[in-house]
Amino acid sequence: MISENWVRWPLLLMLFCGIGYAVVITPEPTEPLPPVVASHMSASGVTNPVTAVLLNFRGYDTLLELAVLLVALLGVWSLGGQTEYRASAPGLVLEMMSRQLVPVLLLVAGYLLWAGASSPGGAFQAGSLLGAAGVLLLLCGWRLDTRFLALPIRLTVVAGLGVFILAGTALLLDRGFLHFPPTFASKLILMIEAAATLSIGVTLAALFLGNSPTGRPG
Repeated sequence: MISENWVRWPLLLMLFCGIGYAVVITPEPTEPLPPVVASHMSASGVTNPVTAVLLNFRGYDTLLELAVLLVALLGVWSLGGQTEYRASAPGLVLEMMSRQLVPVLLLVAGYLLWAGASSPGGAFQAGSLLGAAGVLLLLCGWRLDTRFLALPIRLTVVAGLGVFILAGTALLLDRGFLHFPPTFASKLILMIEAAATLSIGVTLAALFLGNSPTGRPG
């Protein structure tokens, strides 16, 4: 029987060679990227160059990042998670900290989502804070009633990726996938970031919990 190492190491070597080859053949940009981004900011729908690149000019990157998060969560759910949860008192310090921090985290997450169009912020920063708030609540023993909320949780998890794809697909006949028209770019980006924020927050909290919302693998 072939040892796992005889399969694993050739695959790792192939992966290393492939990444190295991709880095070596990557052409140098014909002109610096900051001036190119600045010259197209009027068509981006936002005034923050980072948000313009991530949600408009290089939307494919952010779309795939959301897909990676979703696949990671599905992988964790497929493992089954813990079969039984034993509730325990969170302790006075953790309970007091969660009561003070969770409202602040939710407020700052909303601010970062709204401010991302013109200053540092955006969906991933806001979603990370929502995930942190969820982790604090889980550490304090808070659990959802999966009998009624399993489907909403699943829908929220896929909402970010789904809204992103739907927004890009709706433009296929006019401009092409993820080519936002300047007149609607700001509204589309805000809609995508709002859905992505909820998805990221719920996904990170669900990754920490580990269990599928139905209590069954997958």
